[in-house]
Amino acid sequence: MDQLKMPSMDSVARFKAALNSDQGALGPFMITSDPAYVEAAGYAGYDFVLLDMEHGPGTFENLQNLIRAANVAGVCPVVRVPRGMDIWIDRALDVGAGALLVPQIDTVEQVRAVVSAAKFGPVGTRGTNRFVRSACYGAMPGSEYFAKAQETMVIIQAEGKKAVENLDEILDVPGVDVLFIGPYDLSSSLGHVGEVNHPDVIACIQGIIEKANAKGVKLGCFADTVEGAKKWRDMGIKFVSYTCDTYLFYQAAKADVDAFANK
Repeated sequence: MDQLKMPSMDSVARFKAALNSDQGALGPFMITSDPAYVEAAGYAGYDFVLLDMEHGPGTFENLQNLIRAANVAGVCPVVRVPRGMDIWIDRALDVGAGALLVPQIDTVEQVRAVVSAAKFGPVGTRGTNRFVRSACYGAMPGSEYFAKAQETMVIIQAEGKKAVENLDEILDVPGVDVLFIGPYDLSSSLGHVGEVNHPDVIACIQGIIEKANAKGVKLGCFADTVEGAKKWRDMGIKFVSYTCDTYLFYQAAKADVDAFANK
């Protein structure tokens, strides 16, 4: 048998390379819970798929099948876990997440807790089990698995005014690969609900970019459109989550319906 590898780690390396490129990394949120959509997204050439366990209807039993589909297509599976519980971080990594996106982060204490939950000792406090999917169900030697698993990525989602106020301290926490800006929640916290292009929101994001760049921390942001994705990239954001699978399908279907009806 060829040497075993952790199922998602090759795609993590490619994802990191995309983050370090001039173009940056692009990928959609996935909420359908259908592995076929995940696999198709990989074949389309996205750098990652963002499997949404916060707002999507999926279960952790289904999540492992979505990650398998990502592995088949060679695309990095990034899992957004539900907020507030370390066990979700453990479970997402156990079934093969290549990266985690943890929402609703406001304080440096929360960031430290996330990093600790995502890393094995001595770096963190993640529970050690080498019989899970990410360790090839025990077929991979434990020492090799526990060392390699430390390379999975941590992305924290700073979504509100409180996070911005604590940004200097948050950016100093080691172990964070990307700081993700949630523009919709940010707009709400600034008193402009849903107005992600409001001057106050844009100015706040520009301030976040300046502080992150000064400390060498990569940034991510959500975009509704390709034009919006390019705008964030031009502002220096390298991790761009672009709309979601259901909306991409709706847009394509609506365009076909309109074209068919056009006499």
